[in-house]
Formats: sequence, structure tokens, C-alpha cells
Amino acid sequence: MLETLLYPKTIAVVGASRNPEKVGYAFMSNLTRSGFGGTIVPINLEAPEILGVPCYKSLEEYGGKVDLSVIVVGGRYVKEAIQGSIKAGAKTIVVITAGFKEVGAKGAEAEQELVALCQAAGVRLMGPNCLGVLNTHHRMNATFAPSLPPAGPISVISQSGALCVAILDWAASQKLGLAKVISFGNKADLNEVDFIQALAADSETKVIAGYLESIKEGDKFLRVAEQAANVKPVVILKVGITQAGAKAASSHTGSLAGADIAYGAAFRRSGVIRAENFEALFDYALAFATQPLPAGERLAVITNAGGPGIMAADAAESVGLKMVAPSAASQAKLRAVLPATAAVGNPVDVIGDAEPERYLKAFEILQADENIDAIVVVATPQNMTRPLELAEKLAAANQGQKPLLTAFMGGEEVAAGKARLMELGIPNYPAPDRAVAALRAMCDYAAWRRRPPRMVDRFPVNRRRVDRVLQWHTRSGIQQVGEVEAKEILRAYDFHILDGVLARNADESVEVANRIGYPVVLKISSPDIIHKSDFGGVRINLASEEQVRDAFDLMMLRVQKRAPNALIRGAYVEKMGHRGREVILGMTRDPQFGPMLMFGLGGIFVEVMKDVTFHLAPITAEEAMQMLMGTRSYALLKGARGQAPVDLYAIATALQRISQLATDYPEIRELDINPFIVGVVGIEAYVADARMTLAPSAN
Repeated sequence: MLETLLYPKTIAVVGASRNPEKVGYAFMSNLTRSGFGGTIVPINLEAPEILGVPCYKSLEEYGGKVDLSVIVVGGRYVKEAIQGSIKAGAKTIVVITAGFKEVGAKGAEAEQELVALCQAAGVRLMGPNCLGVLNTHHRMNATFAPSLPPAGPISVISQSGALCVAILDWAASQKLGLAKVISFGNKADLNEVDFIQALAADSETKVIAGYLESIKEGDKFLRVAEQAANVKPVVILKVGITQAGAKAASSHTGSLAGADIAYGAAFRRSGVIRAENFEALFDYALAFATQPLPAGERLAVITNAGGPGIMAADAAESVGLKMVAPSAASQAKLRAVLPATAAVGNPVDVIGDAEPERYLKAFEILQADENIDAIVVVATPQNMTRPLELAEKLAAANQGQKPLLTAFMGGEEVAAGKARLMELGIPNYPAPDRAVAALRAMCDYAAWRRRPPRMVDRFPVNRRRVDRVLQWHTRSGIQQVGEVEAKEILRAYDFHILDGVLARNADESVEVANRIGYPVVLKISSPDIIHKSDFGGVRINLASEEQVRDAFDLMMLRVQKRAPNALIRGAYVEKMGHRGREVILGMTRDPQFGPMLMFGLGGIFVEVMKDVTFHLAPITAEEAMQMLMGTRSYALLKGARGQAPVDLYAIATALQRISQLATDYPEIRELDINPFIVGVVGIEAYVADARMTLAPSAN
């Protein structure tokens, strides 16, 4: 796939230049200096040759076939250049030229015209407004970046050309080996999904690292990224964190969800490792490219200084890694080879006067310890440290069965040691916390790779009942599904709904209350009132006819004053349920990735602390339970401080049922069950309140 982009035999440079200040010259210079072994075809109207390569006035004059055409002419000439490239047989065209979609509507229109030309000819287009493509293993630098990194196992895709330039410069200075670097700019045709798919199949790429501002095809991205992550790590830095879409949301779920949360959920589903910043992107990629995946989360730290050892332990605890003590046998061996003042717990402190040999003995003991899954070696430049020798001894002793990450802290004193570690394939970080963060990413990815096959349960439901409710709303043009109808839909999906009936006046309210039994709850029913409590539209624990009648009359009076234009359908009279833990369950439909489920505790936990988790539907039983465990308040559900634990299975099952409802009915845009009341095991959980929002009718 994309063979003519990544491994072309003949490259045309349309707009090649003799002027060193021009982009067309940079392409010619980079292609010739990189040692490209294929044919370069520079197109220039005036120059007979550029950098010793014969030029042609047009591809038609050249007369031969080209695999890849790189276009660097001015914007008004791009269309003609594409037409000429297609005639010359190019299967992939890279448009470097800017001034298209990124500058406005006219540019977007011109860009679509280029796409249409290529699609009609079965040609793939990369760009416009991009840096180009680099393949170190093919000795091809078809970019205008000045730096060339060594060949290596990490491939980079980037929406930003400027960031690619920075990556190439940084990688060259760090002697970090890269395989492919692809800058795709406006992604008018080829986009991140195409490149992830191609690099997943590329034998020279061990890790895919990416910088993205957006994702174009959400469903396809999920599928392709998951396929790629099953064979190699995919690490992505996603920027452009916004609350896009939240302003239009009317539910708790919708207002708490945003574009960034959707991307996070998509990455978790597909096994993509998310980098928080530029440093983390390559911290993680370097660890993945050089080290085996850890078997577990048990970390040992070796250090020659107490402070940095504590830093490493703090960092490990903060990200959930386990600082376990070495086995008793290992501790005995450590005591035999380390000074009496050394610490043999975890961290293992080999003391400030440790020479490389002492480090080596501690490392070999921990490397053989079955209690340990990964090792971080911290070194500060003290008199006996000899960082270069330490680097070489560690690399020679490393058996490659467990991840080994280092933190040689300092500047000039450790520079040679750090450089040697890079040469020997051991990742080094400037401080222990960055090494630990990289190890956390490795553990997360390893756990994702070990996950069981995804099995989504399907529950027997009454879809006819749901169809009836939704069809009525569609015919009526009503997007808001109030409590009465929302509960009817949820009842069809086997949620426990308390007895209740809509009453149009006080007399009907009393009649309903007498029939279902006291105490009861009274709630306003109006498609125009979303948050009933804000309008005095909820009364609870009504225990007599008089209380029901008075509550109805007072509620109508208050609501009419506070919302005089609202359509009032009456009051919903419902049996008062048992007390329990209030949780909120919800769904909002992301425009890119589809239905996204939400879980959180009610009250202050959702309103103030925003302690909620999201997951893309459909979900498995295990993923539903992970949503519960992902909240900070999970301990309360389990029964912290002597409280009885709630029925976690009931919540997880409810989330799975919402998942099925959301996938069955794409017209449901938002859904809130708030609150969902759950008690201890044996007491049936129930829906206390619910509402839904439908997508606008197409009619």
C-alpha cells in the first residue's frame, strides 16, 4: 500500500529550482544528498540542469513514466502540474504548495478540484500545504527540511509540516533513528488512517508516532488503529483540545463530554497510546522501539543517590506502578555485594561512591528476580560513577527480557554516557519521572495487548415499543423525549421502572397516587423544561391525598411563573422508591466516533468534581466495569469507611443496555438517566429520572 509514495523508483520535482532560496531547490538538494538510488526528474522551464541532474521543461518533454510527482509550483499552476503528472503515469502526487483549504472558501473549492482530478484518474494525493515524505531506509528525502536523521525503527506522521521540521532537527541532534517521516498537511485525500494502515504493514517500522490536530474518518480510524496496535505500538500527540459541541448539548452527559474526551475514548478503545506533550511522544516511542513489553507493573529502581531514588518512587506511585521489594533471596545477594550502608529494598541505593561494577552487580541480581517486571537505573555524576563505562556495562549485561530504562541526570558529566546508551539501544531520560511515565505507557499497552477478545452481550428487548415512541416524536417534530416516554423506552430495554402515570390535573394525581400507593413523587412534565428542579417541578415523599393535591396546585403555580411559555402536559405521579446510591448514566453521540457512554456518581461528584468516565459504545461487560473503576469515587461504590457496597453488576449491566440502545437507535443523540438508584446486592436498582434528545428529523 502506498508503494509509490514510500518506495518510488522515479520522482518528478515539478517546480525544481536553481535558486538556493527556493523550496524547489531544497527538494533537489535533499534528494541528491540523501543518496536516492532512483531517477530524479526535475521540471524547470529555463534550467538545463540542477545540481548535475538534467532538467526538462515539462513531464511531457521527459516522456517517461514517473511513480511519484512532487509539486512545488505556485498555487495557480498546481492544477496544470497535477494534470501533467497524471499523464506521466504518477500514482501518487504530493502537493507542497500552500494557499488552499487553510486560507478560506475559495482555497477549499480549489483543493476539492484537485482531489476530483486525482480521484477520477485513480491517483492518490498527499497535501496540499505539506512538508513532503522521508524514507531513510530507501535513502529518499523528498522534503524541504534541512536535517536528516539516521535510519531507525520509528516512523512519524504529522499534520503539521513545521513540527516535522522540528522533529527531524531534534532527531538528528539526538541521533534518534527514524524510518519514515510523513507530513500530510491539509489531508485533502490521503490522511492519518491511510498512513497508519501503511506503516502497520511496513517491516521497517517498529513504532508509529503521530501528531494530529483532527481525525477525518472516525469509524475507519478506530478499525485501522486497532488493527495496527495489535501488531505494533501507535503513539499519538493529539492537540486542539476543545469543548466543541458542548454548547449545543442539553444533557449532563453532553455538557461534560467534549472533543478531547471523545478522542481519549477512541484511543483507549483502539489501543493507541496518547502522549500528553511533544516530549512524551518521543519518550514513549523510544521506549517502545528499544525495549520489550513488561510482563507486569512491578518496578525496581537502582540509584546512587537518595533524592533521585525518592523522585522515581514518587513518580511510580503517582502513575500506579508497583514498587515491590526484591525477593528475600535477591535481598540476601544484594547485601553480599553492596556496602553495609546500601539500601536493598526498593529503590536499591548503591550509595554515592558506586562505580560501574557495583551498579552492574545490583542490576544482574534484579534482572534475574521474578518479582521484578522492569528496571529503571538512575545515575548522578559523582566521582566514581564513570557514566560512559556504566552505560556500556549495563548494555552488555542486559538480557533483553525486561524493560531497562535509565535516567542519567546532569549535563556534560553524563553526556558521553547518554550518547552511548542511545547507540546501544537503551532509552535515557533527563529525570526519573519521565522514565517512569514511559514505563507506564508500556504497561498500559502491554495490558491492552493481553486483553481478552471483545464479546459484546446482546439483551432481549422490545424494539416495537421503542419504535412506537420514537415514531410519534418524529411525526410531531419533538426532539426532547421527556421522562414519561424516556422511561417507556428504558422499560423496553428491561430497566426497572417504578409504577407511575401522567396526570393532567390535581384530581387525576390523587387518583393515581391512591392506585399505586403512598408515598409518591410528583414531577412536572414538559418538553420545554429539561431540569425540573430548577423550576420547582419536583416534590418527593408525598404521603396523603391532601399533600398530593396541594403539591400539584403549588407546582403548577410556580412553574407557570418561572416558565410562562412552557408547554405543560401535567405532572408525573410515581411511586416513591427506596433510598440508595445515586449514580448518573448517560450517552452522547460524538460526530466522529459515534455513541459515547458516561458514568459517574450523582450530586457533587458530577456537578462539581466532574468525576465521570466515558467509553465508546458498544461496550463489553469488562469495559463497563472498567468505567466504574475509572472514577475517583469508585471506593465509595465498593463500600469505603464501613459502608455497604452497592450492586456494581447492576450498574455495569445498565451501561451495557444503554450501549445496546444507542447502537440500535442512531437517532437518539443524547440520553441521561439521572439519577439511577442502586442499592446493595439483592435490592433492584431503578431509574428515578430520565430524558433523551433526538436528532432533528430529516423530513
